This record gives sequence, structure tokens and C-alpha cells, in this order.
Amino acid sequence: MKLFHLFSITFLITPVVLRAAEDPYAAQLFKQHCASCHETAAAAPGARIPPVSVLKAMTPTAILRALESGIMKSQSAVLSTNERQAVANFLGTAVTVERRRDEIANACPAGAGWKDGPGWTNWGAGLTNMRFQPANEAGLKAEDLPRLTVKWAFAFQDSAVLRSQPAVYRGRVFAGSQDGSVYSLDAETGCVHWSTTVQAEVRSGITVAEVDGKPALFFGDSSGYLYGLDGATGKQLWKLSLDDHPTAKATSTPVFYQGRLYVGMSSLEEAMSVSPAYVCCTFRGSVSAVQASDGKVVWKTYMVEGTPKEQPKTKRGSAVMGPSGVGVWTAPTLDTDHGVMYVTTGDNYSDPPTPFSDAVVALQMSTGGILWSKQLTAGDAWNSSCYLAGKVNCPDSDGPDFDFASSAALVSLPNGRRALMLGQKSGMAYAIDPDRRGQILWQARVGKGGTVGGIEWGGATDGRNFYVALSDVDFQVSLVPGTNDRKYELDPKKGGGMFAFRVDNGRRIWQTPPPGCRDRRPCSPAQSAAVTAIPGAVFSGSLDGHLRAYAATSGKILWDYDTNREFKTVNAKRRGRGGRSQVTSRECVLEHGALTNHPVCAFQRWLRDILLAAQPPLLCKEGNPFSRLGNTGFSPRSLRWPAFVPIGGLLVRVGEPQNDRFPSGGASNLQTYRET
Repeated sequence: MKLFHLFSITFLITPVVLRAAEDPYAAQLFKQHCASCHETAAAAPGARIPPVSVLKAMTPTAILRALESGIMKSQSAVLSTNERQAVANFLGTAVTVERRRDEIANACPAGAGWKDGPGWTNWGAGLTNMRFQPANEAGLKAEDLPRLTVKWAFAFQDSAVLRSQPAVYRGRVFAGSQDGSVYSLDAETGCVHWSTTVQAEVRSGITVAEVDGKPALFFGDSSGYLYGLDGATGKQLWKLSLDDHPTAKATSTPVFYQGRLYVGMSSLEEAMSVSPAYVCCTFRGSVSAVQASDGKVVWKTYMVEGTPKEQPKTKRGSAVMGPSGVGVWTAPTLDTDHGVMYVTTGDNYSDPPTPFSDAVVALQMSTGGILWSKQLTAGDAWNSSCYLAGKVNCPDSDGPDFDFASSAALVSLPNGRRALMLGQKSGMAYAIDPDRRGQILWQARVGKGGTVGGIEWGGATDGRNFYVALSDVDFQVSLVPGTNDRKYELDPKKGGGMFAFRVDNGRRIWQTPPPGCRDRRPCSPAQSAAVTAIPGAVFSGSLDGHLRAYAATSGKILWDYDTNREFKTVNAKRRGRGGRSQVTSRECVLEHGALTNHPVCAFQRWLRDILLAAQPPLLCKEGNPFSRLGNTGFSPRSLRWPAFVPIGGLLVRVGEPQNDRFPSGGASNLQTYRET
């Protein structure tokens, strides 16, 4: 089989540091909107304005908070959410802080040890991303579901959204939040073993693995950094940037295998295109292999050939850089028997379109060499400007934005062949043959698709059926007058639904329509969160604020939990409230564990940051599903990452990683349930 090394770089060095401080567009924004005060006026005698030197001593998170909700809110209102983030990254200095025990509310007793038991330690509950937990590990049966009630709730401070899937490992839940805090929580009680705050919002899911015999955590943040933390203490082991582009984002959850991490890179650059002054675009998506022990890069493969260069102007007269885009939002799928890794890819941000966009790409795990690719939608060059009247920076291709936000799942078929199960934003579900260069085995339509439509964060499979949820959220978009921020108006009657297909032939087994929003406003019945399955049941979160379990054989709703309520949390005096909550977790995880035979589930909710735990095992995270959409505190793609993870009686669900094409806002909680 011929290997293609067109875009692959193999090396073993410490990677370059993210050059946010050299971002020319952020520098331009600062000069236009901030420099007159912080450079000129601040130099005047007696001035009470902090100079640039003081700003550079602050963290990006602290600066962003001042811009979005603090003393600089009115001055920064003209900027979009992504522009404010760019300015914060441009000015701030990255630091990682380990919290002292006396700073932690509801700290666990000192010296608490690990507990043996099953876990959910990466995005897909295994290397093949099936998002299925067998009965002996889930510890939760379908008949248990109607008796689930809240056991405990954990509040995430200073967070409006949760876009990181938690991990469950040996009696602990590891969860990341918007303010960059990572928590080690006791799965039974919700007390805090440790807390560490990194440079920026925790953006990927969390992976737990043993390195040199010790548990370690691996995850990425919204500034493009990848981290390794000591699982027992939270101490930073290493930090690296996998891409020097100032808009790079680490949304892909790392996958650990035999001492290496395999991880993709995406960006928010296509969202920057809403500013007429921005020249789009220069980011290129990539996949890397990293040594888990020290963070050194083994190889890196770009998904776009060659560096972007000046292209002909659009038909509207806008300057263009390209080709660009093809970010890897998702966790890679590993085929360790053949030494092959499969990644799904995003769209191009600018013309010209390229062959690896909206595709499945197979790479050699040892070198990153590209073996083959299967493009499911060709010619898809799109950016956020395409949403707006005038489409100033929209590529002439004006594609449908049908990229992949979900990982492929590798399954074995009854006839001895294998298949990769795919869900695309086009509204299509596929099975393709990885041993025949991606030949399509079957395909089925579940919806019309769209930018935040179709199948967003992905499905689950038990090896017999492929379960997918439909987003197809519908909304109107417009710019907030006088700013680069967008506002969105949801359609409460469009979107949503659950589907089950046979993995071998694509026959539809069942379809369950969404229950609907009823009188709740604003609201959408769309189901963007990643699906999670256990024997007999399938879990899906909805933008209507509900978390539901469906019978795997019939699609009947077995359990329906409305997160629009107040929760008394284990770590805060205030109560967490869902408000007009939208369940947007990417997934839920179940963990059996010696201490708890109850699931914990993470919900993503609209107005509060809260993590819920349930008995029997159910863990879920709540946050702002539509926080990427604008000042409304609402974002369709924020549902992209949330899901449920069943682990030996523990079900964990997290707010989905919101799409960086949309602004953000809101708050979140973690809660626990018990069987009554």
C-alpha cells in the first residue's frame, strides 16, 4: 500500500510555542480599540489606567473576564466574542496554578486513595470510539433508569459554559471548566481532591492514562495548548502548543496508546471572518503524535498541502488567503491491529477547496503518513461570514458547511468485514469499509443538515445497531448593531429526533421524534450532543433542557430528566439553577466503581455551570448549549461535545464543546443521581 507523505513531518523535538502575542489581527484590534488608553493615557502622571506592562502580567482568562463582564465590558462591546478572546490571548501571559487546599470549597479528606473499578477514560470509551459501555462496566441496567434521582451537584464557578467531557477513573471524576479549572472530584460524594487552573478554557475532553505506572490527565484548551497533569496531585507535568497559529484550538480529545497521544487541531479562525477587516484564512488543520511522558512531538501531519498564500479576490472584492481550514475537531479512532488511525475532518475556510476536507483520512500510526482518504462532501469552503447579509468574507464556493464534528466508530460486521460508522452534519449516516479505502457500504438520511444541523457530536454503537441523534437546529442570525457580535433566534418547532440503524446493512430499526418544546422559550428540540449506549438503553441530551434515555430495541423513552431547576450544590453556598437550560453535553459516562454503583451524568445547561451525579450511576454536566451563538447566551454547536458515559454504575455527561464559529455565555453545574 502506497504511503503519501505530502503533508507529514516526522520529528522528535519540543514544539514551538503558540505565538498569540504575535497575532497581527489581535494587535490591530488592540491598537484600534485599546491603545489610546493603555499606551497613551496610561503614561500621563496620576493616570489610573493600567499600562500594557501590567496587562501582560495578567492571565488571558482574567483579561477576557474584564472584557466580557467586568470594567471593560462597555468598551469591548463593539468586538465579537472571538475578537475579545484574541485580544486577551495577545495581551495575557499563560500560567498554570495549583490551588491550595485552603482555597478549595468542599475539599476531600487529606490522603484519600484511589479505588479500583471500571472507568470511562477517553472520548469514545475505548480506542475504537464506539461510545458503548458493556453491562459489567456500566453497572446500570435499563430497568434502573426510571428510578434515578439527583445524588449530588457540583457548581463550576466563573463559568458560563462547559465544553469538556469528564473522565471517570478509579473512583474519581476529572472535569474541566470554562475558567480553565480542572477538578478531581470524588465520584461518591463530589468532594474535591485537587483543583488546577490552566491558561484558558478546557476545550477538549479529558483522557486519563497510566504513564510510568502513575495516573496522568491529558487535555487541550481554547488557546491551542495540550497539557499533561499528574492525576494524583494536579501538578503540571508538561504543556505544549501543537500549532503556532494564533487562533488554534485544541478541541480534539487526545487518544492514548502505548505511551503516545494522538490528537488533532482545529481553530476559531473561520469565526473571525465576520469582521470585514479580517483577511481569511491561514490556519491548517493537523494531526500529531505526542510522547505522553514529556510532551515531545513525534510526528505532525497537515490536512492541507502547502502553506496558504494570496488568492484571487472574491466576487465581492474581499482579499483571500488560502487554501485553509480542514480542522480536526474530533478524537482519532485507532485500529491497533493494523497500525492505522482514522480521523474525520472539517471544511475549508477559504477557496480553493481541497481533497481532505469533509473526509475520513487514514494515517499510519507510526509515521503519520497518509494511506487513503474518503471525501463525503466536495467543494465545501465556508466561514461564518456566509451566515451574514452581504457575506463579505464568504468564499465564492459558499459551501454547505457539512464537515465532521464527530469521530468515526470502528466495528466488526457479522460477515467478517469491518466498518467505520460515521455521522455527518449533512444529515447523513454512513458505514464505510476501512479495508477498501473507504468504500461506502450503506448510507441513510436522518435530516436536512446544516452548519449546526445533521449529526453533530456523533452516535454510539453496540456492535449491532448504530444510534444517532439529529440536531437540525434552526435559527435566524444577525449582527448586533454597532458590533461584530451575532444574535440568534431559535425555532422551537424544528430539529431533534433519535434513530437506530443496523450496522451491517443500514436498515432503520426505529425512529423516535422529539417530544417538543411545549411552552418553553427560547427553546429548540434539536439533539446535538453525542450519544452514549449501554445494554438496552441509549442516552441523548437535547437543547430543550432534557436528558433522555431510549430503549435500544424500540426507541421508547425510558427516562426523561428536565434540568430546568435549581440544585443545591456540594461546593457552594449559592444554588445552581438551570434556568432555560439546554442539555448539551457531548456524552455521558457510566462507571461501576467500588464506592458507587450509581451513574453520574454531566449536563450542559443554559444559565448555570453544574455537574450532576445520579444513583444508580449517572454523571452529567450542564452548561450553556448555545453559548457560541452570541450575547443571547445561546449556541447550537455548544452541543457538539456533550454526551453520556456509562461506567460501572456511574453515568457522566458533559457540556458539548461548542463550535468556535459562535460566541459564548452562560453557566454550568455537575449533579449526581440515586435510585429511589
